[in-house]
Order: sequence, then structure tokens, then C-alpha cells
Amino acid sequence: MNRFKELFIGDRQFYKMVLVIALPILVQNGITNFVNLLDNIMVGQLGTEQMSGVAIVNQLVNVYGVCIFGAVSGASIFAAQYFGQRNYEGVRHTFRFKLICCLLVAAVWMLLFGFAGGTLIDLFLNDADAGNVLATHDVGIGYLHIMMVGLLPYMMSVIYASTLRENGQTVVPMIGSMAAVGVNFLINYTLIFGNFGFPRLGVVGAAIGTAAARFLEMAVIVIWTHRNREKNPFIVGIYRSFEIPRNLIKQILKKGSPLMINEALWAVGQAVLVQCYSMRGLEAVAALNITTTVQNMFNIIFIALGSAISIVVGQQLGAGNLKKAVDTDRKMMFFSVACCVAAGAVLFLLSAGVPEIYNTSAEVKRMAVQLLRIVAVFMPVYAFYHAAYFTLRSGGKTFITFLFDSCYVWIINIPIAFFLSRWTGVDMISVFLACQCAEIMKVVIGCVLLKKRIWVNNIVSNI
Repeated sequence: MNRFKELFIGDRQFYKMVLVIALPILVQNGITNFVNLLDNIMVGQLGTEQMSGVAIVNQLVNVYGVCIFGAVSGASIFAAQYFGQRNYEGVRHTFRFKLICCLLVAAVWMLLFGFAGGTLIDLFLNDADAGNVLATHDVGIGYLHIMMVGLLPYMMSVIYASTLRENGQTVVPMIGSMAAVGVNFLINYTLIFGNFGFPRLGVVGAAIGTAAARFLEMAVIVIWTHRNREKNPFIVGIYRSFEIPRNLIKQILKKGSPLMINEALWAVGQAVLVQCYSMRGLEAVAALNITTTVQNMFNIIFIALGSAISIVVGQQLGAGNLKKAVDTDRKMMFFSVACCVAAGAVLFLLSAGVPEIYNTSAEVKRMAVQLLRIVAVFMPVYAFYHAAYFTLRSGGKTFITFLFDSCYVWIINIPIAFFLSRWTGVDMISVFLACQCAEIMKVVIGCVLLKKRIWVNNIVSNI
């Protein structure tokens, strides 16, 4: 028992250190996802077609968001280790790299949404009722056009917030997010239903609220960062030059390219999985939308702790404290899995009641209950391989994370979903369950990789 405690349980100082990093991220994501849940419920009151149209567009916009995350992730592992060395010039260079990459990604996606948005939406519409499909398509197009306005401010928020977190500043991104979701909720409540004398705009009102929130979040984070230069030395002279040392660019591309490609392929892979599920009709899309929105409320635990792993362990690796990094990582991973066992139990208990809030069919509610229960059971599995992913990433093993994450989705999950959804008559619940069961193998692979300690590296010492 003492040996177990020594290996997996930290002292009070350890958990204080973890929570200082993770808690602001958890609160930020928690508030964001709670408001998203309320927004989803409000849109859900408009009907199944409206909820499905918004869900499809949000899936596409989420792919854009993950691509932006991927564009900053390659430089982020260097930024965290540079901060561990107190090398603010290095952090400044990584910030510039993020900005250039993200602008390229945003340009590609804005062109794609602008010229092929309708075609992308139609990929998810497979219902036999042509009237429902047309209505859902029209809802999606109107929603997407307004959502595009918020793509660039979202990009800037991610660039600034990620750099602040890597430098230990996690509170301000949380405050920016809290202000944004508050405004988002207020505008949505006002414009979706036409409250306080405003016009009833439905899903258009929801899109306006989200776009406005993106601008506010960007303003809060960017203005604070530039006004508090003593707390953020990297920001001094950040735009005076966009020169980045050639050797650093080579290293970021070498270590970061697999990470960037991984995030994009993973996000597209998730969209493909949703498209496979949508082969069972709009009711499947609506049920999955409810499930994903509720699941995101619980995912914040392992997402926040995974982010904390990448920051804390990355800084320790950059400072050369390799043995301490191994011990910290093991305890943080155990903490994440233990928390998600409890979270999964709570989600399972709530699963029967949450779908009843939505104004949709009994079949959609039934499917959502079953999906939520599956997700609840697999919460510890998600926590483990998420933490393993960020551990490998913190040590610069980005090609392995590429194989571990997106390649696994495309080689294992998607073929399973594609085959079952198109060439068998099994229902959507069975297809979803089969894909979740396949995730267990990732836990086994993650255990092997972590045990070998291939991730224990200082990647900035020689740059």
C-alpha cells in the first residue's frame, strides 16, 4: 500500500501545484461547455431540423478549431520548455510561428466554407424525408455564414491563450472565456426567442451570439497581455519583426509537423465518424448532438488535466528535471483517471433525465440515453489515452502521437464505423459502441509507450 501511494499519490503540495494549472482551465472549459449546453437546449426547443443543422455546422467549425489548435501545438511544446529555461526570446519566436501558421490555416478554411459550405453540410444529410433534409440544409447554411465572422478572432484568442498558459498564466484566458460565454448566453437568450423586445431570429440569433463572443474573448485576452508586459516579457516587441531563427523553424517543423497533421486528421476523422453515424438518419444526428454536448461537460476534467500535464511536465523536461518529470506525470495520469471514474458514475446517473429537456422525438431521446451511458462507462478510458497523448507530446515524440492518435482513428475506428453503417443493418447505437470498444487497444498501446519512457527528453537544450 505504501509503495502504491508513493508511486501514484502525491502530497498536498503536489495537488496544489496541479490545481493551480488545471483548475482555471477546468473552470474556463466548464463554463464554456455549460453555456454551450444551455445554448444547445435553447436551439433544441426550435425542433429536430434546427438542432441537427446547427450540430452539423458546429461539427465542421470544430474541425477548423482543432486545426488551429494543431497549428499552435507544434510550437507550444517548445514554448513550454523555453519558459522552463526563462528564455523569453524563444517564447517570442514560437508565438510568431503560431501566428503565421494559423493565418494560413484560417485562410484555407474560410475559402472552403465560403465556396463549399453547402456541399460539406449535405454530406451529413441522409434522411429519407426530403423535406427534413432541405430544411436542415437551409438552417445549416444560414448558421455557417454568420459563424465564419468569428473564425479570425477565435484564432487570435487561441494563439494568445496558449502562449499565456505555457508561461503559467492560466487565469486570464479563463476570465476572457467567462466574459465571452456570458455575452454569448445573453445574446442567444435574447435573439433566439425574441426576448426583451428583440426580433425572434432562431438559429441566426445563436450564430450572432457566438460570433460576438469570439470578438469579446479576443479583446480581453489580447488587451490584458499587452498591458501587463512585466508579467508577459515575451510580448515586448512581438510584432516588431517576424524573423524566426531558421534552426528553430526546422526543429518546430520536425517535431511539430506530425502534431499539426495529427490534429487536422483527427478532427476530420471525427467528422467522418459523425457522417457514418448520420447514415442512420437525422434522428441519429440529433441524438449524437445531445450526447456530444453533454459529454463535453464531463470531458473538461481530463482535458484540463491533460493540458496541465503538457505544461508542468514540459517545463520540468525543459529545466532538465527528468526524474521529477516522470514521477509528476505518473501521479497526474492516475489523478486524471480516478477523477474520470467518478465523473463517469455521475454521467451514468444523469443520462436518463438530460435528453428529456429537449423538444425532440421519443426515439431521439431514447438513443441519446443509450449513447450517454456508453460514454459514461468509457470515461476512464478516454482519460488515460488523453493523458498519454499529452505526455508523449510534452517530450517531443510527436510522430508517435500522430500514429497513436489520428492514425488510429483512420486505421481502426473509421473502417469499423464505415463498414457497420453501410454494409450491415445494425443500429447506430451498436456502431457507436463498437467504435468505443476499439479505444481500449489505445490504452494498451499507451501503457507500453509510457513504460518505455521514450518521451523523457529535453528538446530545447541544443537549439
